[in-house]
Amino acid sequence: KIMRFVCLYHLFSVPLQQIIKPINNTVHFLLDLSSTMRIKLLLCILCISSLAMAEQIIRVSQIGYLPEAKKFAIIMTGDSGRWEYTRYDFSDLKEEGWHQLKIGEAVSDSFLISKHVYDGLADFPLNYMRQQRCGWNPFTGDSCHQKDGYIIYHPTKTGQHIDVRGGWHDASDCLQYATTTANAIYQMMLAYEQYPELFGDMYQTNGTPGANSIPDIVDEIRWGLDWLDRMNPEPGEFYNQLADDRDHIGMRFPKDDQADYGWGVNNGRPVYFVTGEPQVQGKGMNISTGTSSIVGKYASCFALGSKILAPYYPELAAQIGKKAQDAYQLGIRKPGFSQTASVRSPYIYEETNWVDDMELGAYELYRQTNDKSYLKAAVSYGRQEPTTPWMGIDTARHYQWYPFMNIGHYRLASEAKNRSREEFVAYLKKGIDMVYQRAINGKPVQQAFLYGIPSIWCSNNLTTAMLTQCILYRQLTNDSTYIDMESSLRDWLLGCNPWGVCMIVELPGAKCYPTQPHSFMISEKIGNTTGGLVDGPVYQGIFNSLRGVNMEGGINYMRYQPDVMVYHDSTNDYSTNEPTMDGTACLIFPFAAYEAEAKSSK
Repeated sequence: KIMRFVCLYHLFSVPLQQIIKPINNTVHFLLDLSSTMRIKLLLCILCISSLAMAEQIIRVSQIGYLPEAKKFAIIMTGDSGRWEYTRYDFSDLKEEGWHQLKIGEAVSDSFLISKHVYDGLADFPLNYMRQQRCGWNPFTGDSCHQKDGYIIYHPTKTGQHIDVRGGWHDASDCLQYATTTANAIYQMMLAYEQYPELFGDMYQTNGTPGANSIPDIVDEIRWGLDWLDRMNPEPGEFYNQLADDRDHIGMRFPKDDQADYGWGVNNGRPVYFVTGEPQVQGKGMNISTGTSSIVGKYASCFALGSKILAPYYPELAAQIGKKAQDAYQLGIRKPGFSQTASVRSPYIYEETNWVDDMELGAYELYRQTNDKSYLKAAVSYGRQEPTTPWMGIDTARHYQWYPFMNIGHYRLASEAKNRSREEFVAYLKKGIDMVYQRAINGKPVQQAFLYGIPSIWCSNNLTTAMLTQCILYRQLTNDSTYIDMESSLRDWLLGCNPWGVCMIVELPGAKCYPTQPHSFMISEKIGNTTGGLVDGPVYQGIFNSLRGVNMEGGINYMRYQPDVMVYHDSTNDYSTNEPTMDGTACLIFPFAAYEAEAKSSK
């Protein structure tokens, strides 16, 4: 205490220039800070000086900041496995250009402050979506899975062939799910509906280069909706899943798929009929209870999709528009959730909520038909789940509470005619606050990074969902209470995290991003998963419990692992370093929102 008092006295007795030496355009702004800000900085330096012999690292957003944005750096002090964290607010720095922060002996990476840091980024995740296309793939330039598929679980059609070519491979395997596809489609439609002017036209409908007078994001939405349409060939006939974990037989080009589901190698895959009842899961069964979770997603996608596609693909728009109400009615007849199925392993999408899907489906049908009974139903469903249940808790099963945020709440909160508007605004705020409270009351790393997200499988998807909810809430209310957490979640994905890794592959401006994600593209040496959002950190216990996952090869970041979670840039780590199609699609809205905010501030 005496030493720290002497240091404090000394710091206030000498010019600030002698404490922090300006470097080029680095910290000149610090010289003019208010006394309060100077005290904060000095306390930060004192904290670091107590471990003067330890390593010091400064984490910042790798792509940079908008001039008016909240800006935080995290100073990591210590060594492997024993890090202390200090949070430093430098939001007063608004001068456009390249900058660095220097605190003690630590120097941050250079970062840009500009109104243009998000320009074009809303289109960037579409690179990965095109890479994930099944049927015809513009990235590899060939076709795959042309004989999909054969119906199973249908009471009268089991064994029959059905044409369900198309869609996206879910992740680095070749499986395809209606639930993740529908969420990806809706998230892209949300971004396009709100910010249509931000999206470019550089690719054709089939994903090959060349403009076609249609925004590229609409082409991608169309690709997904066409597959959902195929997965619903007749009224009341919906399919949930194409292929299963018998696919997991090693990395290979999709066109060279060696999986054999009983019809011969690469000769068609099983298509799971939505029964609303348990289906095979390894040696056991999943615990499906109804149809609402999946057909509610069909309903919202078909209703909104018919509007989005109408100017560009009118025939498909009309076709899916007629199907929306049938999907919703099946959800009413068989309430409950539908989980996916696996045969060899215990890993499935274990969704156990469904009223959020029916809420959004009802709302989009209200917009499509102007029938107020749908609005009333949406409100009723929404009240049954005020917050998405993962928010504020430590753990959950894989995709248990999916989608990871409730867009229906946002829709009802923004509906001027809805008498319950303030109620749904409050629901959005409560979910955000639960995550915020977990952050500020968590371990030091969680407090410093304001990171209240549970470190479960696909934690980056949860991070993106909470970031989106923060943005939507702030835009609806002009309430900036949670702007610090919003900024921290944004920057976590952009490299301001313990590992200093931008979680989006090859994102323009990023200096360090996953170079060896879990993908056949890496093993076949044909490029990287450009634009893909990797899964993100998991608890050490989860990593240790998963089958076949390891840290061999790659970059393991052992020096920087905090005591709460782990991340590895290794092809062998499918738990933290595998991109997902749905998580990537969900990035598009935040990127578009920030670019739009920058343009509106000019």
